[in-house]
Amino acid sequence: MRLNIAIDGPVSAGKSSVSDAVAKKLGILHLDTGAMYRALGLAALEAGIDPGDEEKIVELCRKLKVSVTYGADGQHTFVEGRDVTGMIRTPEVGMAASTVSRYAEVRKEMVRIQQRLAAETDMLVDGRDICTTVLPNATVKFFLTADQEKRAKRRYLELKEKGMEEPFEKVLEDLKKRDEQDMNRPVEPLRQAPDAVLVDSTNLTFDETVDTIVRIVKEKCHE
Repeated sequence: MRLNIAIDGPVSAGKSSVSDAVAKKLGILHLDTGAMYRALGLAALEAGIDPGDEEKIVELCRKLKVSVTYGADGQHTFVEGRDVTGMIRTPEVGMAASTVSRYAEVRKEMVRIQQRLAAETDMLVDGRDICTTVLPNATVKFFLTADQEKRAKRRYLELKEKGMEEPFEKVLEDLKKRDEQDMNRPVEPLRQAPDAVLVDSTNLTFDETVDTIVRIVKEKCHE
């Protein structure tokens, strides 16, 4: 039986970095599904397509080749064979990703790819609807979150580290808008699955968060 771990949670909850560390400790792969939607959002922006134009976005998604590979430094995301890993973490691309992920046909195509990858190997998958839609039968499910101020602070420092100066107030405002959009989209909105373990990292260090998840996974696998 495959070991599939599902982690959902809001933007800037630390899902990608925590998932990377958890996967390494457990010796399995980590699939960052958000990067796939970000890749589509980036492609739309580069093509001059409004992310709010559902018809054109669905058309783009159907013909666009989005793929992932794994290296020593983690997941790399490709669009038409071009590595866009370093280009998809801007606030603009993040908002575009949140918008295009609302469309049912887009999600259907992405979920198909994600489920195929998870069926092929032991894997930790994180995103917005992994516990509820992508891997409803995952071995262990988590909902990773933190309060908005804490998440905005993390996002602010992350952007600053990359040389993208954004006022904290704007980062917090953008995060609140993203939360609102993700939780209220008509197709598979962000929500905690009934059987997902809640991990609130507001008052936890990074290592404490990782260790908490690893401990729960090991306990679950030995039940």
